Amino acid sequence: MVRETKLYDLLGVQPSANETELKKGYRKAALKYHPDKPSGDAEKFKEISEAFEILSDPQKREVYDTYGLEASRNGGPAFGGAGAAGGAGGHPGAGFGGAHAFSNEDAFNIFSQFFGGGGGAGGASPFGASFGGAEDSFGGFSSGGGFPGGGHGGFPGGTSFRSSSGMPGGFQSGASSPPPEEKTVLVNLPVNLEDLFQGKKKSFKITRKGPGGTSEKQQVDIQLKPGWKAGTKITYKNEGDYNPQTGRRQTMQFIIQEKPHERYSRDGNDLIYSLPLTFKESLLGFNKTIQTIDGRTLPISRVQPIQPADESKYPGQGMPIAKTPSQRGDLIVKYKIDYPVSLTAAQRSAILENF
Repeated sequence: MVRETKLYDLLGVQPSANETELKKGYRKAALKYHPDKPSGDAEKFKEISEAFEILSDPQKREVYDTYGLEASRNGGPAFGGAGAAGGAGGHPGAGFGGAHAFSNEDAFNIFSQFFGGGGGAGGASPFGASFGGAEDSFGGFSSGGGFPGGGHGGFPGGTSFRSSSGMPGGFQSGASSPPPEEKTVLVNLPVNLEDLFQGKKKSFKITRKGPGGTSEKQQVDIQLKPGWKAGTKITYKNEGDYNPQTGRRQTMQFIIQEKPHERYSRDGNDLIYSLPLTFKESLLGFNKTIQTIDGRTLPISRVQPIQPADESKYPGQGMPIAKTPSQRGDLIVKYKIDYPVSLTAAQRSAILENF
């Protein structure tokens, strides 16, 4: 029985999982939480990568199953130094490299190695069409499948497969520790609902510091996806200010903000339209038209009195659902009745006589 199951849980597999099941679990989890995906989570991505790195190494996995996570990180339960040979009671998992602080760069290395390294247009990239074509640009990926800044497997800053973790499959031990990650700069990106509905490409220029501290202009292209919501993050690695101490650039992360709309408000995938009515229209009915988010004209009419809480729902006329853009939310029309603040004597008399 294993001591703990945290690493197996991160990959969504059982402790009895074989190599194929481990790879399948890592593929699914890494693609879901990669920082350059809308659903990305950098810390979760790093944890998933470390889990795969440990469990895919038979020696490390045996130490983890027997003694737990910290022991697998430190080279065994009683070994602190690199190069220790053998283990307590001759345990086979001891002495395979000593402690190593697993970093974000290690996570990216494992990801790139797992998916086959660099990919040309439409090549081995796990993100498929997001990598290829001059018009495609998601999360900092440029035409042809690479991240800006180049590097092995399209990762930024010339990332190499240097790791002291000893992961099987081509990783080499290295004496030097990876440099600290560059600062991530958050930038709010206001976008109107029509552009989020259609999934337009947004192009603009940013000013950043180049080598020597000089200012330079850089064009940024962001391909919006239909149905993206406020809070969606698009990450561009190695695209911000240049850091002369590391020779790398900062990471820029754009956060989608929805601009206020003159007609609509958004509730998840639904669109809310507030239709003003006079007090007379609320009692006697009306014939009106409204413009939908995709530019069509929608007729709305009522012949019976409208109650203050009444609303009309039009299924499939809202925003696209990001994961299934062929489907849409609903359009909900709410009525804003302009009740009179005072009544004349004649109006009061008419109400008394008829109600």
